[in-house]
Amino acid sequence: MSTNTQVATKRKLKRQKRFTLLTRRDLWVLALMLGLPALIHIFFVWVPALLSIALSFTSWNGIGGVGTIEWIGTTNYEQIATIYPPFWPAVTHNLIWLGAFILVATPFGMFLAVQLDKELKGSKFYQNALYVPVVLSLALVGFIWQLIYSPEDGLLNNVLGRTDPENLIDWLGNPSINLWMILIAASWRHVGYIMILYLAGLKSVDPSLKEAASIDGASSRQTFFHVVFPVLKPINLVILVITIIESLRAFDIVYVTNKGTNGLELLSVAVTNNIIGEASRIGFGSALAVILLLVSLGIIIPYLWRTFRADEAGI
Repeated sequence: MSTNTQVATKRKLKRQKRFTLLTRRDLWVLALMLGLPALIHIFFVWVPALLSIALSFTSWNGIGGVGTIEWIGTTNYEQIATIYPPFWPAVTHNLIWLGAFILVATPFGMFLAVQLDKELKGSKFYQNALYVPVVLSLALVGFIWQLIYSPEDGLLNNVLGRTDPENLIDWLGNPSINLWMILIAASWRHVGYIMILYLAGLKSVDPSLKEAASIDGASSRQTFFHVVFPVLKPINLVILVITIIESLRAFDIVYVTNKGTNGLELLSVAVTNNIIGEASRIGFGSALAVILLLVSLGIIIPYLWRTFRADEAGI
């Protein structure tokens, strides 16, 4: 018993000695470096989020002081689910957007990263060319692809020979296909982003792991999925979160196309139209923002929980 007490005392003295090595100035600098970013994060992220949740239970047009805010309970949520036409199409489109990014764009970005990691001839050129769309804003991406999809003068109709006025295809005006055309444009940018992240992760993989798998007779495909891919678990986690966020916050590209209407309804557009649009329904728009937050958290939190539980179990 006394031995355990002595060990605990020695550990405590070591910790105290470690902290005494920091001067008062060091402690102030450390507090500033930790406290200032924390305050900025709380003020610009958590405070607006909590205020949005509170405002979602109110009716307020943004005019007048706090005294003009009227508490109406869950009325906004009931109206969103029952009498707000753009809501369910927007939810469906956001889920399609998420599915397209997770099932198509992200795997394709990973595939390109794997190919470029092989140090093929001209890989640097391809890497830079594929990354160029990432530095462009989604609004600019939308303008570029409008030139491609334009019914009269667009590149796509000219390539397909659909230039006759009676034979034109309105790629962005037809609600049955415009979402898929916009997804191609958004994926064009997303693929380059994912490629760079995976390429950075692949560069950090220990080459001896691949060599050991090759010696054991594993094919390149088996080596990647059974050796390399599990090592990329931290990168996979980051990419999943980024993909979900990019899918649910999509706004610019559809707004510059047709203001997010006629088959391009998204939750982010609905939030914007209600909060800063002509209606100025702050409470209603806040309720839509809360729903968007819950959808994103409902996907991210379970995955993070399962991942951390697996790490604790040593799986």
